[in-house]
Amino acid sequence: MENKTVVIALTSSVELANEIVAEIGIPLGQCDVKHFSDGEIMVELGESVRGKNVYIIQSTCAPVSSNIMEILIAIDACKRASAESISVVMPYFGYARQDRKAKPRQPITSKLIADLLEKAGATRVITMELHATQIQGFFNIPADDISAICILGKYFQSLDLKDVVVVSPDHGGTTRARKLAEIFHAPLAIIDKRRPKPNVAEAMNLIGDVDGKTAIIVDDIVDTAGTLTAGIQMLKDKGAVDVYASCVHGVLSGPAIQRLKDAKLKGFVCTNTIPQDDKAAQYPEMTVLSVGPVLGSVIKAVEEARPVSEVLASFNE
Repeated sequence: MENKTVVIALTSSVELANEIVAEIGIPLGQCDVKHFSDGEIMVELGESVRGKNVYIIQSTCAPVSSNIMEILIAIDACKRASAESISVVMPYFGYARQDRKAKPRQPITSKLIADLLEKAGATRVITMELHATQIQGFFNIPADDISAICILGKYFQSLDLKDVVVVSPDHGGTTRARKLAEIFHAPLAIIDKRRPKPNVAEAMNLIGDVDGKTAIIVDDIVDTAGTLTAGIQMLKDKGAVDVYASCVHGVLSGPAIQRLKDAKLKGFVCTNTIPQDDKAAQYPEMTVLSVGPVLGSVIKAVEEARPVSEVLASFNE
């Protein structure tokens, strides 16, 4: 596998890419990304990829448009260098929340991103915890959506918590929360919320019982943390003894960090699909878990033509 597999890192995911290649057991591929003063981007490969299976590691977090362009340019560079296959590993898939027309005359931007990746020359996409799993259907190439719930589950199991109830912050996240609840053999609660406008959410009602229990909220994305903190307050009002909050993708934009501090959580947990060094410095109490071993194992499975589901099952054990 080492002879045909090349993993390259773009700007947003260098640290994660190093963890991935450590899991695979190969060196990180040579790639130079330059941003010119006029805003243009150059991605230059530092080694031959002719006949190789290339994996481009890049989350499309902020700056979103720049990171997307880096991926498209890197795909083109690999294609013109005669790579045999080009897999884009996007741990965080930006624009995933724009997956449908919520109102007339709105775009479906996640479909546009899928089209751009395919047109540029990607032959596979690997991502984690898509906001909407149906985004996989926007692609006409293999698209693997890897769950990170096993990573969160193992962490919370290590805390040896008692009387756990897993809470979904909305109806859309129920399936995700149920997966975590099954790990604990714990009950499930759902926060019924209303969102008057983007990035503004009002928690309305709680379906389930949290009185006297340790509540774990699990979501795919925490952005401004407005939804999350409203839910945290509701759980405390309903009698939860301790409240933990967790997510896969910690966007943590705007007032998110201050809101999390003010919420006085027992713990906040996210993964490194988005780099968290700056946020962790502002909020030292947060715990950041690595998705590197899972993604590295997935790439090995793809290279060895083994089912990805077997890899995920091994992490759930």
